[in-house]
Amino acid sequence: MNEITLLATLATAHFIALMSPGPDFALVVQNATRYGRQTGFFIALGLSFGILLHSLLSLTGVSYLVHQQPTLFSLVQLAGGSYLLYLGVGALKGTWARIQSSQNAAQDDASSEQALLVNKRHAFSKGFATNILNPKALVFFVSLMSSLVPASMSLGGKSAALLILWGLSLAWFSFLAWMLSTQRMQRKLKSLSLYIDALCGLMFSGIGLGILWQSTNAIAMLF
Repeated sequence: MNEITLLATLATAHFIALMSPGPDFALVVQNATRYGRQTGFFIALGLSFGILLHSLLSLTGVSYLVHQQPTLFSLVQLAGGSYLLYLGVGALKGTWARIQSSQNAAQDDASSEQALLVNKRHAFSKGFATNILNPKALVFFVSLMSSLVPASMSLGGKSAALLILWGLSLAWFSFLAWMLSTQRMQRKLKSLSLYIDALCGLMFSGIGLGILWQSTNAIAMLF
């Protein structure tokens, strides 16, 4: 295949992966639904730069080397699984607190949490950490880049591949944040925010526990 065909295939595969439910998708849904467009956009920006770094590390072979070292990859899994579990437990604790608190207390808690999350740097770092610490993303981009961005591809082609992966990610997650934060959608989702938080908390916790289980089993086999 020529470079244009390879890049088109890369864009299609990546866009399909972006639309699949996962930690990145859940993070945008949870935060844009509850905290609004600005937070959702900076979450999206952080996620897209995490994807850009994953792509760059895969393209240069660093991620492949990490994947081929069982001990190092298990440590990456431990870090990623722990972070996702931390997000999940935090979301579930927040959901439980909102259920248990009176209406006024819940509004105060939401206001204080919103003041933290609307901070651009915090939102960006949360999105970036969620993506870059996800070991499943590391494996995905190693497979994607090794299959569709051969070593023989020109420097221009490789640069275009990185731009496509970053641009598609930013565009999709920004669109998702925008769509969920329109006034009409906010009115519809307001009554569901508690359930969205709970569902995202369960998703983060389940994925985090699954990754931790895999990593502990892998470490046990090494010793």
